Amino acid sequence: MGTTVATNALLERKGERTALLITEGFKDLLEIGNQSRPFMFDLSIRRPETLYSEVFEVEERVTLRNCTDTDLRSMDLSSPLVLRELTGTSGETVQLIKLLNLESVEEYLRKIYADGYRSIAVCLMHAYTFPDHELQIRNLAQQIGFENVSLSHAVSRRTKIVPRGNSAVIDGYLTPTIERYLKQFLTSFPDIAKSDTKLEFMQSDGGLVPAHRLSGLHSILSGPAGGVVGYARTCYDEVSEAPLIGFDMGGTSTDVSRYDGTLDHIFETTTAGISMQTPQLNINTIAAGGGSILFWRDGLMSVGPESASSDPGPTCYRKGGPLTITDANLALGRLIPEYFPSVFGPNEDEPLDRDVVIAKFEALTVTINQDTGKSMSWAQVAQGFLDVANSAMCGPIRSLTEARGYDTTKHHLASFGGAGGQHACAIAELLGIQKVLIHKHSSILSAYGIGLADVVQEGQRPCAKAYDSSNLPSILADLEELAQATKDLLGNDGILNVDVDRFLNMRYDGSETTIMIAVDQTHDMLQSFVKAHHQQFGFTPTDRNVFVDSIRVRAIGRGSFAAPSPDVSASVPGKPSVPADKCPAAEATNKVYFDQLGWTDTPVYILKSIPLGQKVTGPALVVDETQTILVGPGSSATSAQDKLILDVKVSEKGRNVTTDTIDPVQLSVFRHRFMSVAEQMGRVLQQVSVSANIKERLDFSCAVFSPDGSLVANAPHVPAMIGSMAFAVRGQIEEWKGRLKAGDVLLSNAPEYGGTHLPDLTVITPVFDAQEKDIIFWTASRGHHADIGGILPGSMPPSSKELAQEGALFKSFLLIRDGVLDEVGLARLLCDKPAQYPGSSGTRRYQDNVTDLKAQVAANHCGIRLIHQLIEEYSMEVVQVYMKAIQSSAELAIRNLFKRLAREFHQTELKEVDYMDDGTPICLKITLNEADGSAVFDFTGTGPQVYAITYSSIIFALRCIVDSDIPLNHGCLAPVTVHVPKPSLLNPAPTAAVCAGNVLTSQRIVDVIFKTLRVCAASQGCMNNFSFGTDDFGYYETIAGGSGAGPTWSGTNGVHTNMTNTRITDPESLERRYPVLLRRFCFRGGSGGEGRYRGGDGVVRDVEFRIPMMASILSERRVVKPYGMDGGEDGRCGRNMWVKGEDGEIMSIGGKNSVEMKAGDRLVIETPGGGGYGSKGGGEGKIEKDQAKVNRGFVPIANGSVEMARSLAEQV
Repeated sequence: MGTTVATNALLERKGERTALLITEGFKDLLEIGNQSRPFMFDLSIRRPETLYSEVFEVEERVTLRNCTDTDLRSMDLSSPLVLRELTGTSGETVQLIKLLNLESVEEYLRKIYADGYRSIAVCLMHAYTFPDHELQIRNLAQQIGFENVSLSHAVSRRTKIVPRGNSAVIDGYLTPTIERYLKQFLTSFPDIAKSDTKLEFMQSDGGLVPAHRLSGLHSILSGPAGGVVGYARTCYDEVSEAPLIGFDMGGTSTDVSRYDGTLDHIFETTTAGISMQTPQLNINTIAAGGGSILFWRDGLMSVGPESASSDPGPTCYRKGGPLTITDANLALGRLIPEYFPSVFGPNEDEPLDRDVVIAKFEALTVTINQDTGKSMSWAQVAQGFLDVANSAMCGPIRSLTEARGYDTTKHHLASFGGAGGQHACAIAELLGIQKVLIHKHSSILSAYGIGLADVVQEGQRPCAKAYDSSNLPSILADLEELAQATKDLLGNDGILNVDVDRFLNMRYDGSETTIMIAVDQTHDMLQSFVKAHHQQFGFTPTDRNVFVDSIRVRAIGRGSFAAPSPDVSASVPGKPSVPADKCPAAEATNKVYFDQLGWTDTPVYILKSIPLGQKVTGPALVVDETQTILVGPGSSATSAQDKLILDVKVSEKGRNVTTDTIDPVQLSVFRHRFMSVAEQMGRVLQQVSVSANIKERLDFSCAVFSPDGSLVANAPHVPAMIGSMAFAVRGQIEEWKGRLKAGDVLLSNAPEYGGTHLPDLTVITPVFDAQEKDIIFWTASRGHHADIGGILPGSMPPSSKELAQEGALFKSFLLIRDGVLDEVGLARLLCDKPAQYPGSSGTRRYQDNVTDLKAQVAANHCGIRLIHQLIEEYSMEVVQVYMKAIQSSAELAIRNLFKRLAREFHQTELKEVDYMDDGTPICLKITLNEADGSAVFDFTGTGPQVYAITYSSIIFALRCIVDSDIPLNHGCLAPVTVHVPKPSLLNPAPTAAVCAGNVLTSQRIVDVIFKTLRVCAASQGCMNNFSFGTDDFGYYETIAGGSGAGPTWSGTNGVHTNMTNTRITDPESLERRYPVLLRRFCFRGGSGGEGRYRGGDGVVRDVEFRIPMMASILSERRVVKPYGMDGGEDGRCGRNMWVKGEDGEIMSIGGKNSVEMKAGDRLVIETPGGGGYGSKGGGEGKIEKDQAKVNRGFVPIANGSVEMARSLAEQV
């Protein structure tokens, strides 16, 4: 059976009161997470609240002797002082550097036990390989009387303390709730244990588990998992082996998944900013369901993500709800009120109300026609919203298939869920899928699938060994031992018919991207891994060893349910009672609106009355007690033994779009398609790259440009890169006019050519037409490379005075011509040229540079392929017309914003100034023109000596203020005139050093824009750029701080703000890769400014160096405080302190400095807090609802591989 107890406990925040015990120095680590904000443009930064109520720092510490995840592993580390060395469960050498203080733990546990706590979660550094300290704490807690003790190494044997810790907390929060539910359930069946009846529950991984082993962590997504098992068991054809796409559309969301004969699992996911590690099926939730609300904003139709939920529900529910997808289907005749029970209205005794829905659509149509000058009917508007919704739902499906190397058109669509049948035909048509399978129990397939599932037991252990002939025997021996132990667990439950699947979790050396490879009888897993890696990422690294991160087994106890006979589509079971070509009699007819046909009398069939093997020709409606299935015009439906099979006519719908006038429906569809191109480019770049900066910290951006270099679509990756790449593209257009040919690829990073700072390398590719004659688009990708040479590791020297000190300079380099990468020229500019400057070096990571540049080239080629697909689907003329129209829609949104601001301020001229730490002013005067909605941003008065970054800052600030999901393109800047003095801080001379411009100046430009427009108090105003390294390696990161409070929200602690949203490396990963020890990473209490709404606190990041190396800090707001607003107090400035290891002497090193560190030295970085808003005692009594704390609960939705890739910087 399935249970929603765990899911509901999370949604309603009704789990067990739980305390967290974590290694000393990390009390706030799980709240900081990866430091990125969930929604990039949300100034109130709604991060989910923690599930634990108490936290205690445990005095203990272990680390590893070697940096086992990088090529530094041969270096034995002996600093800090080691008390004892042991061998961990992964085979790695563990160094004990601080003993566990059990006395303090016992004192704390007795205190909270007396306070009523009965559940704790324990998470200690490197417990995945050294669990001893966690086990000692568990023994102590059980002696005291705690009923539930969740240990991080027991819930997950994987590295990374943040997701492992979250997993332990979720388990501790939910498992007691599950156990109480089971106890209550079993009281109704007192003799069940003595009978032959087995009580088993569904888990998120698609397997059943005996009731006594059910845990909260593993049952969060049991419902969606049941649906996947359901369609996998009932719809997969083992003869044709056609892969399936699961399409489960419900009331508030849609789940998509894929099945190709084996269940697709993932082991680490992030939901609403909370990462966790647990085996689950690769299910991806889209915020589009029957209850998704329909909006008309700034000339665009949009659907969701907001939902009407069940109360008030859609308009047709008679409770005053908004228009939704369900309403559009009802109004257009695709749902028939007579087939629904009368349970609607205030007294829940009335039928669905179609009349009020039509009235609302008529009113909305008047508005749309006024705004666009069109004369659409209400039915066209309703159909348009369905088209937009269907287009949006296709994006994640393409990501699940095409982005992973699979052809979408080769799949069948398995549709289920209450709303799936109304959209399945249209979705299949858009994707080019020719067959849709709808099971007779499709509306309850999740429950049906649970009955078809097997009992499953997962086992996993860390391995950390190179895959080679010397290690393979021990790896396989460990695997067999784990397999037997896991099999025995099922045997103890009386399950003897057990199959065991064995897996190796493999990766290339230097990469954190692992692939789960099944162990076959030939034991040729290396070849399987290479093939799988090439299939997914499109390339095979050379000269890189392969490592086994962990071993895994999946023991499957075969149940009593035999798998249904495979569907053979060519033959239909049973003998048709009437000829197959004769349609059965219709139950009724209903007027249904179709895009091409208009209102059409459409036959209505009862599903169970269609004889076996009979074909129903579309258009038609097929209904039963729980679902309505729409068969589109030109398609047909055939009744099979246990399902309805839809043969879909894949039409050339795009060919019907004209360029005579701009259709608001197609405009909204194209907005999704253009953005999808940029997003898929980003996924390719992240997957193919190898450096931590791009692959893990996600410091990159991808975009599409028009032939003249104006921005068309920029996926919301790193804000500092949004908009600025257009100047780089235009610089190359001028340089190469008439000299490029198809296949050419350019490389540039020079500020005078639109670059920001030198480590941001921009790869630019022209998109030629089919005749390879004219350039019709440009694609570009920009990534922050960890090192490109210069005077210091990391290529971000705080003391640089000239551009040459910051590393390699590419003004306009032809990287590829005729398919050949110019490696000689690249090596000369990356390695030789920078080393010619006194005190400088060439790049310290040349091979990583080359691989990441190839990844950028691959991303651009992905964009080219998708653009040509669009053109093939719609024609060149249509695509280019709608490209310009999308830019115009963004322009309209910004003009409306400026008009509103001019009215609100009752004045057209606004002035403010902010100061850099060295006293340099950033002056801004904004002049608003209410008549045409334009504005002038005049920076005259800004002190002496980064042009492109100014435009990125303006686009970001305006997008935040608009607070609407507008397209990010050139149109955002069309109403803006920018005056920047030359030369100045914002427009430097060509040879001036610029590394601080991108990372520091940009933050302060946003601050001064928000200050001028009275938006909110200042955030930390800095990225806290921290780098360290030697001649052999370099590492670079940016560090979170406090966000500013606003008129309706408090600031958020320890989060990235404004122009960056990059992640930070997990503490365990940091220590596994680099010779450092992270002593502390926690909030800096009291650093946020006080006020009616308080500013967020900064963080403390305390890093100890284990070998001599150079460390650099490039930071701001160490002198000038982050401003408060409207009576709120300023936030506290940051501090950077060098703590010498020998005597503990503390020395402040200022905001920008480089220091030669010895082994045992520490750099302690305290980041600024955010400013407060409003005077603390001011306001009308009680504080209104704090927007930063609205909707901060943990929402357990299925964020699988698509979301993992999509959350490059935000969830949109």
